[in-house]
Amino acid sequence: MMDRNFNYCKTLTEYHREETMEVNIGGVPLGGFNPIRLQSMTDTDTMDADATVDQFIRIVKAGADYVRIAVKTTKDAENLKEIKAKIRALGFQTPIIADVHFNPKIAEIAARYVSKVRINPGNFYDKRAQFEQFIYTDEEYRQELIKLEETLTPFINICKENDTAIRVGANQGSLSDRIMSRYGDTPAGIVESVMEFLRICKKNDFHKIVISIKSWNTRTLVYTVRLMNYKMRLEDMNYPFHIGVTEAGEGEDGRIRSAVGIGTLLIDGIGDTIRVSLTEKPENEIPFAKKLVDVITSRRGHQKIGAPGFAQTNPFEFERRYGRPVRKIGNRRAPVVVADLNGNEILEVSNLNGKLEPDYYYDGRHIINRLNKRFPILSLEDYLYNDIYQSSHRFIRMSRKEFVEFRNENPEIVQKLKAERKAVILLESENSNRYADMRAFFMIMESIVCRLSVILCGQYREKNLLDLQLKAATDFGGLFIDGYGDGILLENEGHDIFYSDLKNTSFAILQATRMRITKSEFISCPGCGRTQFDLHTTTLEIKSHFSHLKHLKIGIMGCVVNGPGEMGDADYGFVGAGNGKINLYKGQKVVKRHIPHEEAVAELEKIIRENNDWVED
Repeated sequence: MMDRNFNYCKTLTEYHREETMEVNIGGVPLGGFNPIRLQSMTDTDTMDADATVDQFIRIVKAGADYVRIAVKTTKDAENLKEIKAKIRALGFQTPIIADVHFNPKIAEIAARYVSKVRINPGNFYDKRAQFEQFIYTDEEYRQELIKLEETLTPFINICKENDTAIRVGANQGSLSDRIMSRYGDTPAGIVESVMEFLRICKKNDFHKIVISIKSWNTRTLVYTVRLMNYKMRLEDMNYPFHIGVTEAGEGEDGRIRSAVGIGTLLIDGIGDTIRVSLTEKPENEIPFAKKLVDVITSRRGHQKIGAPGFAQTNPFEFERRYGRPVRKIGNRRAPVVVADLNGNEILEVSNLNGKLEPDYYYDGRHIINRLNKRFPILSLEDYLYNDIYQSSHRFIRMSRKEFVEFRNENPEIVQKLKAERKAVILLESENSNRYADMRAFFMIMESIVCRLSVILCGQYREKNLLDLQLKAATDFGGLFIDGYGDGILLENEGHDIFYSDLKNTSFAILQATRMRITKSEFISCPGCGRTQFDLHTTTLEIKSHFSHLKHLKIGIMGCVVNGPGEMGDADYGFVGAGNGKINLYKGQKVVKRHIPHEEAVAELEKIIRENNDWVED
C-alpha cells in the first residue's frame, strides 16, 4: 500500500501517523513527531478583552494547546494586542490564533500580534459567494489567480516578518463562486481552493503553514481530506493537518458525528491537531477531544493485520459495497440495526424502543426478527461441516483472523461462501485496530469475489456510555463511510449500559455516516465571537420544536460565514444576521430577513408549513 499514485495514506492495515512538516506555532510545535494537538475557539465578543481572556484561560485549563479567537473587524484585530498582554500577564503562554474572514487587511493586522492566522480560501480574495454560476475562459481564470497572488503575497510577507503561521482553512460551506463555477461544490473544488494558496506560499518560500478542510457531512469531510493529502503530496508538500467536523452539533449527536469524521482520518494517520466543534461552551470540547485522541493512539502496536495489496473501493467518493440480499439485509439497502437483548425477552424491551425499533434482535445464539422468528448463528466449522440449516437463512460468526486461519486449513470454504445464497456474516474483531482489521476483511472478500452481506459486530466492556459511543463510532464509522457493512450489532458486558443505549448508539452511528437517516438532522455551528445570540439555548429550542420532522435537515448558524454554503445540504436554515436578528432560509435562498430572534422559531415553522413540509407530531 505504498504507491502514492494510488493511495491517500501510507498503509490501510497499520496505525501509522503520516509524516508532516513540523511547524512551530508560538513555541508549541505542530506536526512532525509531536503529539496530536488539541484546540478550541472563544465565542465571546473580541472587543470585550476581559471576557475573552477569561474564556481563553478556561479553555487552556481544560487542556487546549492552542486557542482561536474570531476577528471580525480591524478594531478586533487591534484589540488582540491587549488580549495577548492580559493573557501573558496572567502567566499563560498558550499560542493565540486569529480567525479571519472576508478582509485581508484584518489578517495583516492580526498577524502582528498572534502566533497563527486562519484565512479562508473562499473569501480571502474572492467575494462572498452569491451562489451564481460564472463561465471563465482559461485565460480569465489565470488572471484571477494572478490577482489572488497579488493579494496574498503582502500577507505572506507580514507573516514572515512576524514569524506567524498561516492556517489555510477551507470549509465546504464557504467556497467561492469562482471555484464552484469551475469545479462545483465537490471535494475536487474544495481541494483546489486550498492548493491555489499553497502554491503561492511555496512560490514565496513560505512554509509555516497548517491546512484544514472541513464539512458537517462526514462523508464529504473524509473523502476531501484524503484527496487533499494525496494531491498535496503529489506536488511535494507535506504540511500538517487541522482536522474537524464543522457544525457537528451538540450533545451525543455532536460527539458521535465528530468521532466518526475525525476518528476515521486519525486512524489512517491523517491529522496533527483537532478541534471538536460542539454547540456548547468551548471548554466542553477539550475533554472529549482528548478522549478521542487517546482512543485513536491506543491502536499503536496493534496485532499485525494481513490483507491483499490493494483496496477495491474508491477512497475519494462513496461507493456502496454490494451484499447479496438475505431477507431485508444487503442489496445496498440501508444497514439494519441488530439490538442485543442482553438476557431480556423482546416483549420486555419493546416499550424501550420508542420510535426507533431495531430490525432484528440478538440473544447470544440467534438473530431474531420482529415476528420472533429465530435464525441460527454458526461457527465457520459448523457452517462447513455440520450445517443442518442449509435450506434456511442463517448467520456465520467470524473474524478476519479466524477466516484466514480456517481458510488455510480448509480452502474449500471459499467456494461454499461464494455460492451461498441464504447466509449473512457476523463480522467480529479482537484487534485493537478494529477498523483496519475489518477493512482488511472486506479487502479479502473482494479479492475472492465473495458478495455475502456482512453485519459489523462490536463487543465492548465499557463503564460509561460516552466511552462506548466514542469507541464504536471510531471502530465502525470509517467502514460505513467507505460503503462497507450491511448492519450493526453492539454488545457491552457487565456494566450499566442498557439495551436502549446500545440500540440508539447504533442508529446514531448510521445517521452520522449518512447510511441511514432515522431522525431530524440539525446542522449547528459551535458559535464564535461573530454570534450575537445564545446559540446553544437556541439550538436546543429548535431541536425540541422540530425534532419530529424526520424528513428534514435544519441548519442553525451563528453568522453568515459558513451558513448559506453549509445549508446547501439543508432544507431550511436559521442564520444570525447580527444585532439579535435572524435570516431564515429555504435551502440557500433567504426567504425572510432580519427577524427578531425571539420571533424566529415561530416564523421558521410558518415557512415550513407554507412549503408543505410540516407534519404533526
